[in-house]
Amino acid sequence: MTADLTTATPDFVSVLSQAAAAFQGQGIKRPTAEIVVNALLQAEKASKQQRLTYSFDSLLGKWRLCFATGTKKARERGGIVLGKGLYVPKFAAIYISFSAALEQGLGRGEVGNQVQLGTVSLKLTGPAQYLGKKNLLAFDFNHMLIGLFGRVVYNRPIRSGKVQSEDFYNQPIAKLPFFAFFVVTEDFIAARGRGGGLALWIRET
Repeated sequence: MTADLTTATPDFVSVLSQAAAAFQGQGIKRPTAEIVVNALLQAEKASKQQRLTYSFDSLLGKWRLCFATGTKKARERGGIVLGKGLYVPKFAAIYISFSAALEQGLGRGEVGNQVQLGTVSLKLTGPAQYLGKKNLLAFDFNHMLIGLFGRVVYNRPIRSGKVQSEDFYNQPIAKLPFFAFFVVTEDFIAARGRGGGLALWIRET
């Protein structure tokens, strides 16, 4: 079912919208971390119950990380539970970007993850594949670019990539890092990572 959680504007969408607007400095009071985490969990539950699907095209562009939760191991359960969420400090600009491959309709493209701290920037890029029925985006980083004062000082492939680009699309999802998206709007997106953490990004304009 292709749908939009925002059509009826549930409370959790309002909370996430408020968090995004506050992060962008629109003079709105930002919700507490606990409220945002609960809103993300409600959005994820609603997405699963309604079996919502989002297109790869709706993810294309550049997004700035606004809010994220860590994870911690629960000894008594032998599993992983959410840690406390936090807003990303403004001095640390963290971006994720998605672009489509020339072959349209295959859900293939490139992912980029960039961190900007003052005059220093670090960007990792690599192949990505989107599984629309599950809203899963699998990826692998295999290239690193470092910039200093606006100049590129390092631009090379890295060995941390699990597979070569040409072999990436033949790998099972279980062997790759991925994001499972459960909210995709014009202004913000939210997903759960393979490690269990939740993240909220806002569109970079």
